Amino acid sequence: MDLSNLKPASGATRHQGKRKGRGQGSGRGGTSTRGNKGQKSVSGFSHKLGFEGGQMPIQRRLPKFGFKNINRTEYKGINLQTLEELTQKTGITSIDVQTLIDAGLAPKNKLVKILGHGKLSAKLEVKANAFSKSAKEAIEALQGTAIIL
Repeated sequence: MDLSNLKPASGATRHQGKRKGRGQGSGRGGTSTRGNKGQKSVSGFSHKLGFEGGQMPIQRRLPKFGFKNINRTEYKGINLQTLEELTQKTGITSIDVQTLIDAGLAPKNKLVKILGHGKLSAKLEVKANAFSKSAKEAIEALQGTAIIL
């Protein structure tokens, strides 16, 4: 062993790729693979996200449209059919938001709205953040109660 065959342990260094700007003999001297002229050939070049070389960027060329209401209340909709399946599976007659979260039907920290798709066969006491008109009528038709939280 001598100085000519010393090298770092395997895995100690990462391969850095070709070294640029180290003279003509390296094959990557001179312009250092940046080409001859232009904005990107000089040091200090950086561009903003979405910059297209001075051309009007696509986010400014395309028209804006639509409206997003920042005060909109979003509900997780759950149909009567789903409540019917839940009562047949577990046998419970009182359903609230926490029951739906535990059953995996509603996410935490989200408002729940009961929707009227499907049919009920049992009397239920349902507590939710909102009810559709048809869902409330279907629950109360079977002498059940629909309680808004």
